[in-house]
Amino acid sequence: MSAPAPVDPRRVRADEYRRRGWWRDETFLDDLRRQARHRPHHLAIAGRRVAEARTDTLDYAELLQLTERFARALAGLGVRRGDFVAVQLPNRWEMVPLIFACARVGAVICPISPVCPEDELRHRLALTEARVCVTIPGWAGSPLASTVTALSGELATLEQVFVVGGPVPDGARDFHDHFVDPDPDRVGRTEAVPEGRELGPDDPFVVLFTSGTTGESKGVLHSQNTVHSAIRGYVDTFGLGPGLVAAVSTPLCHYSGFAQGILAGVLLGGTVAFQDVRRNEALLDLVERYGATLLYGPPATLADVTASQRADPRDTSTLRHAVIGSAPVLADLAADIRDTLGARAHSLWGMSENGPVTITRPGQPEDWAAHSNGGPIDAMEVRIDPAGPDGTLDGVGRLRVRGASLALGYHKRDDVYAAEFGADGWFDTGDLARADGDGGIRIVGRARDAVVRDGTVAPMTELEAVIGGHPTVTEAALVGLPGPGGDTLCAVVVPSGTGHPALDELRAHVERAGLDRRFLPERLEVVTALPKTLTGKVRKAELRARWTGA
Repeated sequence: MSAPAPVDPRRVRADEYRRRGWWRDETFLDDLRRQARHRPHHLAIAGRRVAEARTDTLDYAELLQLTERFARALAGLGVRRGDFVAVQLPNRWEMVPLIFACARVGAVICPISPVCPEDELRHRLALTEARVCVTIPGWAGSPLASTVTALSGELATLEQVFVVGGPVPDGARDFHDHFVDPDPDRVGRTEAVPEGRELGPDDPFVVLFTSGTTGESKGVLHSQNTVHSAIRGYVDTFGLGPGLVAAVSTPLCHYSGFAQGILAGVLLGGTVAFQDVRRNEALLDLVERYGATLLYGPPATLADVTASQRADPRDTSTLRHAVIGSAPVLADLAADIRDTLGARAHSLWGMSENGPVTITRPGQPEDWAAHSNGGPIDAMEVRIDPAGPDGTLDGVGRLRVRGASLALGYHKRDDVYAAEFGADGWFDTGDLARADGDGGIRIVGRARDAVVRDGTVAPMTELEAVIGGHPTVTEAALVGLPGPGGDTLCAVVVPSGTGHPALDELRAHVERAGLDRRFLPERLEVVTALPKTLTGKVRKAELRARWTGA
């Protein structure tokens, strides 16, 4: 009698994910069609153009109509199933139908920030072999359209460059002429999308690039199902439904804006509002105008919003949730959100490889976001592995995760992605964390940046948040500078004005916040700006190199 065939664990997990509803046989395009059918005139998106003092809006019927129009335009360009389409736009309405149009023709969308140096842009376009790139004339002094057009002369795979809203350099084409203008006589306008092109739920759907803090950025490849499981957990945590009105402050080219913003809104049939430039105080205008029920952003954004509300109160009576990612939530900020906005602060932790993984819950103590990054969503598991030579570092360990939201891999870097997994199938996040005492976690910092004193790991992320909250500091980073006697804790700060705190003043500020005296900063450096990646992460290796031995 022959032995039974071995069981493929990936197939077992996929079956379980579908049984639990985390993965499904539908797609986000199916969601869009359903919303257009059942609530065609419900507001889908509101994109504010701050400098032009106008807001572009689309209801669900209009969004589906533009999706089909954009898809025909892509098909007319010869975009085939499996091709990549790069989209380098700020938070503008054109981004949204492009997301769905790419899926409609079977292409993988590659969102790219307008703040992208030429070398990094070249890397992303070359790695994905994008055939089409949609960009804008310029951003923050950078001539984006000219740069991308010049790159099309270097990269044989980049065949078409389209420019949204402005001068079009030689070698590029006007986006609105080809994609938006309804003139049926234009070339490619009537090109039908061939049958069988549309992406399935498990096909590669989007590539989101990592920050590249220690080297070349990696393209994180997701399917619609890996994204769906994450945002399903996100919306279920807060009990969100079709009444969702989300004001999103993060870029639509990042996971939070792309998935937790646009795709979550379409999944539920809600409304998503955003603006094209960073003016945090103006977010309150979106909250008041559209009756936002949820506001998403990093701590600095929410701090600006609460300060603006104190100075110039707006009606925020509809706001229920302020969801904060990327850094710790301090108790003062959570209290400010409650007192000025009438909303509940929640802390979220995640990464490009898996989206939102842990979130504090509405049923937990009201100030819990100041003590925890929350517990895992249903589709994910978390594990803290003991660290240190004897297996313990005061309860702090390496954070590992697994579940339905994990990415398909790194595009063309399968070996690098595989190296992030242990033999037991758990993904190494690179973060250190401790248990929060209520089934969740508290992020301590990146493992490569850890500083240890007397067997205790310095809470780097919390220390940075406290130092950055000093009245004369705009933002701060903390690094350990190696020396013969061990690491020296160096605070690197960007002052908020002409002055800045002295080291003794900064140490007293940290001590008043109740943090361990062993981790008071021992050195202070003042800079005009912190070196950052495209996703806003501080390049700490660069800071360490700058002052080690100095």
